[in-house]
Order: sequence, then structure tokens, then C-alpha cells
Amino acid sequence: MRAADYDESDVRVRPARGGSRPRTKQRPAYKQAVDGFVTGVNRGRYDVLVAGRAVTAVAARELGRGGVVVGDDVAVVGDTTGGPGSLARIVRVAERRTLLRRSSEDVGGIERVLVANADQLVVVTALADPEPRTRMVDRCLVAAFEAGMDTLLCLTKSDLADPDVFLAHYSPLDVPAVVTRRRDGEILGQDEVAALLRDRVSVLVGHSGVGKSTLVNALVPDASRAVGHVNAVTGRGRHTSTSAVALALPDGGWVIDTPGVRSFGLGHVHVDDVIASFADLAEVVTACPPGCTHLAGTAGCALDTWLARPEVTEREIARAESLRRLLVSRLGDAEPEPTAYDGMHQR
Repeated sequence: MRAADYDESDVRVRPARGGSRPRTKQRPAYKQAVDGFVTGVNRGRYDVLVAGRAVTAVAARELGRGGVVVGDDVAVVGDTTGGPGSLARIVRVAERRTLLRRSSEDVGGIERVLVANADQLVVVTALADPEPRTRMVDRCLVAAFEAGMDTLLCLTKSDLADPDVFLAHYSPLDVPAVVTRRRDGEILGQDEVAALLRDRVSVLVGHSGVGKSTLVNALVPDASRAVGHVNAVTGRGRHTSTSAVALALPDGGWVIDTPGVRSFGLGHVHVDDVIASFADLAEVVTACPPGCTHLAGTAGCALDTWLARPEVTEREIARAESLRRLLVSRLGDAEPEPTAYDGMHQR
């Protein structure tokens, strides 16, 4: 066929998808959206409480991957009846009051949001079986300080070990603490825990096997959280909670149970906030020269002078060592985390 033989019928143009309507970046206002509270996340589906009804929802694409977490206050459209097979859509996330995060590493790494809008971090630690880890507790307290949350120490299994040594380690911080123990299948101290959680949004964090799920089941009788065991050889618990879930407390407030963690990276926390979270030592290092790293042997470090006092106690030495280990990790020269607690010192 010669060029002169071509006409319009020989040209085929595929029509554009979506018709001729121009695209716009303006998002719908969703004026008919209703308020909801995210209580759980499971494989791309969200459990949302809407006007007292449990609703299943998905997140709008514009919110992005991981844009909705447990504790979020959200706006929801679609089928909010909560009936079988119903599905709603989360279209907005309200401004968050707090955001509890942890990193996969102390330097860089992947940052992960645990929960939103909690006002109290409850660090659950067993006094034995498994042995308590002060470094893990210190990391949680630092993360809570960075998030602007109150803290509470919950010490479980006091029937197996005396809590006084552990409590003395944190007495300078004025962190409230509650102690529980098991007896004849019951948890003694449960009422004290419930009183400290009432009318608050509290998130429970701790190693696997410390008794978080057992405590949650006692506080919320219909929670039915799976309870695991601790390996007698490794001292580690099995991950019984696989995702965070918010549960309404009978007397008001919410408790958010989280999966057991073996590490709590602080890559998202500024070094100054790490120091400030150690309130008993933050005032000491104010006498350090500018640019001081506060690590052992640093020229002019006031912390070294403070530790050289004749009256220095083992507890004060342990606190300073804990701060310095965190600073070493945070500054990029991480060392392995100890796995056992011996007196007031991690070995």
C-alpha cells in the first residue's frame, strides 16, 4: 500500500480509560462520615467501634500503608451496620494526641508505630521466669518520654521473687509501680492495677511470657487472650498475642494489649530525649562541657565525677551504666543486649 492510499479509516486510536472527565487532586469531603475508634488491625482489615457497634473496615488508598493503627480516631463511610458481610471504609484519621513508636534498630532501621492516642504506657515485667531485664524497661521508659505518655511499672510473679530490689532501681524516677502475684489461680493485686487504668487509654508492653495476656484476661473477663508458657531452657516466652488490640475496661477506659517484644529500638528518639528520660541523671550531666557524649572516659564528663564520689551506691552505678549503654547503642556502636538480670546489674 502506498502512502497516498492511507485515509482516516486506517488509523486506530485506543480511547483513554475513564472517559474524558479530567482528573482532579481534590478529595471528597465525606460530609456524611461518622466517627469511629480503631480497636484492632488484622491483614488489611480494621475493627472499628462506631456508635457502640463493631464494624469491619478497610482504609482508603490515600491514607497509605500503615496509615491507620490501633487507637486511632477515624472517620468512616459505607456500611457501618456491623452486620455479617458488611464493610465500611476509613477515609480520615484525626490528629493524634500521642504516638508510641519503636525502631528495628537503634541507628536507622525501620520505624514502626505501635499504637496511637494512648496516654499511659504500662511496662509489664516478670520478677522471675523469665528474669527481668532492666535495659528493656529503660528503653520503654525512653519511648514513653519521647511520646509524651505517662508510665506505670507492673511487676508480675512476685510469688517467685522479691520486688524490692527491682523497685529500688527505679525509685529516683518516681515512676508509679504495682505488684501482682498468683495464688490459687487468682491474681492478687489485680484491683490495684484496675484502679490505675480506670478512665485512661493504657498500652501494655513487655517481653513474651511476662504475664501480659494473663493480666488482660483478669482485667477484661471476656477478652479471651491466649496465654503461653516460658521455655525452661531459654527463659523466653512464646508470642501469644499476634497483634495489638484495644479492649474496653469494665469500669471505664481502654487497655491495649500488644504482642510480646524481644527488642525495642530507639532509632527514632533524639539523644537528648534519651538523656532527659533518665531524670535522676539528667541534672548531673548539665555540668558537662559542650559536646560531651557522656560516655565513660570522656574528658570533663560530670557523670564520671559523680560516679567517683565515695558515697556512690550500686544502684546509682547501675543507672549510669544503663544510660551509657543506651547512648552507645543510639550513637551507632551497639552491643548485644543482656538476657538476664542479676541483682541490680545486667550481666
